[in-house]
Amino acid sequence: MNRSIALFASMMSFAAPAVAEGPVVIELYTSQGCSSCPPADAILHDLAQRSDVIPLALHVDYWDYIGWEDSFADPEHTERQQDYVRVAGGSTIYTPQMIVAGQSHVIGAKGMEIEQAIQNHADQATGVNIDLARDGDRLMISGETNDALPRGTVVQVVRYSPEETVDVRRGENAGRILSYANVVTSWDIVTGWSGSADLDFSVDVEGAEPIVVIVQEAGPGAVLASAVLR
Repeated sequence: MNRSIALFASMMSFAAPAVAEGPVVIELYTSQGCSSCPPADAILHDLAQRSDVIPLALHVDYWDYIGWEDSFADPEHTERQQDYVRVAGGSTIYTPQMIVAGQSHVIGAKGMEIEQAIQNHADQATGVNIDLARDGDRLMISGETNDALPRGTVVQVVRYSPEETVDVRRGENAGRILSYANVVTSWDIVTGWSGSADLDFSVDVEGAEPIVVIVQEAGPGAVLASAVLR
């Protein structure tokens, strides 16, 4: 069953640009300690094979108390999920949950509902486009928009590990060897963007992990553009 708790509780030195309004961003909030999560983790594996979506696994820490400490968990992931619920006017967070394009909240194991949410957002043009290119340890980010962005946006750089396997020895999933796709290792806000001028800047990046850039209304709110360099 769904778990819930109250809120109060090596890449090329220069890669060709990737252009977006972009693939639909999917955030899965999951935990190694949640017995309801493996079906959602499997769905994320399947989504990771597609080019029309950017699926990201954000492991939360609020199930660590039941006997197994999630090796990928980050309290900032829990805070981000809490912020989504606050913006939506809700009162609880749970796993597994998928949030599609920063707007649609779906139980993470409901494949048909997830697919419908993806299609709904894939059909919505935002008029915001971004380009990425990497030159060594520098990531160049540029963007343009048809109109100013009255709510403003934050530009976020996300890194992830494409594949991880964990031997869970305690807790609800004790004795299982679980496989995870696109495990988020960092999620950083690098600048704000009002859309009144084109976006054009660069940031330091290291290592061979894929790089995702997400332009999103603050809140967190709607994702307006995304791009990935794998």
